Amino acid sequence: MKLRKIFLIILTFCIGLPLDAQNNIKLIVGSYANEIGKGIYSFDFNQSTGKATPLDTLEVSNPSFLTLSSDGAMIYAVSENSEDAASVHAITFDQATGRMKLRQSMPTNGADPCYVETNGNLLLTANYSGGSMSVFPLNIDGSLEPMSQQFKGHANGPDAQRQNMPHIHCTRFLPDGNGVLATDFSADQLLRFELTDMKALGDQKVTAQLTKGSGPRHIAFSTDSRFVYVMSELSGAVTVYQYNFGKMKKIQEILSDEVGAQGGADIHVSPDGRFLYTSNRLKNDGITIFKIANRTGLLTKVGYQHTGIHPRHFNITPNGRFLLCACRDSNVIQVFRINSATGLLTDTHQDISVDKASCVQFYPIVMQPDLNGDGVFRVIEVTK
Repeated sequence: MKLRKIFLIILTFCIGLPLDAQNNIKLIVGSYANEIGKGIYSFDFNQSTGKATPLDTLEVSNPSFLTLSSDGAMIYAVSENSEDAASVHAITFDQATGRMKLRQSMPTNGADPCYVETNGNLLLTANYSGGSMSVFPLNIDGSLEPMSQQFKGHANGPDAQRQNMPHIHCTRFLPDGNGVLATDFSADQLLRFELTDMKALGDQKVTAQLTKGSGPRHIAFSTDSRFVYVMSELSGAVTVYQYNFGKMKKIQEILSDEVGAQGGADIHVSPDGRFLYTSNRLKNDGITIFKIANRTGLLTKVGYQHTGIHPRHFNITPNGRFLLCACRDSNVIQVFRINSATGLLTDTHQDISVDKASCVQFYPIVMQPDLNGDGVFRVIEVTK
């Protein structure tokens, strides 16, 4: 019998909270640390004004991607290094002060880990050059156990330079608790793993095939979990799938990068579920804005926002007012205001200086009324 984890979401309204408690959140930033940068940075961020205030720094080697535990007590960050130095770190985080302290590190046994994801029971790393996904059980206190499983990707794509060896770029827990998806970059496919129990994954299966030469990179889910959106690096296209209890059906492929840069990067859905954003690098750097059809999940391009150089990662504040874009080679995080009616972006010129910024995450996940003003409160999840 297959065991499935049942998720219970407890709704806690924030109507009675002071305004500052709703507006002030923590911003945690990862980077490619060098002789100038520290590694990980924490800030107070006011999601009403878009202003950031520095709090703390932590020296970690190339923490290019990070995420937080659901209770905010722990930051998990990868060190994107060659195999001998490739690792994942558990870092204690004080939500009140923003102070961080390295607790432990574990080898990923795969070179250049570039993504980390957790559901509270397991932690996963996508190891790009290692071409693998590593699985780490978590203890009840959030600490890491040694790697318990590892799954390899494939290499049979047509791009002789970029797809000549396996690359796993992203791994995501499905929002319905029905397993894990991973982007098998060099085979132009998505892999799916079932949760065999709370601490282990079953064998990998190919759950979706993308157009040859796509190079799937990052994954986003619609707010109602009915659709999966995949940003591909090589083709610069977004592929849309209907999703239903582990089954996926391709319904659309639409270009985000229209200049053939082969630098498609990140992808996120707005908290209200109405817009999808993707970032493009290497040429014409910027963010493509799509409107999402409510019933069908299909995308229509509505705009393009130029950014600084190499927008590797971005994120949207839980209240949906701002999009923060980590422009690695401009050494800044740009703060854009989101037009709730059109989805278009406006640069607030409140740049946050971070050397080689590569990842932005928020805490806490807060409840906000729908931006349409329907008075309905929803749990808003931070996309990683």
